[in-house]
Amino acid sequence: MCLAVPGEVIELADRHGLRYARVSFGGVVREVCLEYQPEARVGDFVLVHVGFAIATVDREEAERTFALLAELGADELADDTEEAPS
Repeated sequence: MCLAVPGEVIELADRHGLRYARVSFGGVVREVCLEYQPEARVGDFVLVHVGFAIATVDREEAERTFALLAELGADELADDTEEAPS
């Protein structure tokens, strides 16, 4: 089973000619590739799977997903807060 998790784009960057963003997942920040969602902007919510933003969702959809994850006991979306290498 695959899981895509919503996160909020907090910063945009260019890495080696590819579009990236720093994305916050409930306080855990990761670097995410935006090549599949080139219109994503700071403040947008994106669904992320294995480091790639695969869709953009509205805030309400992201909040519903966070609530469902909390119900399932997935309060933390990562084991650590270490950021991905640049």
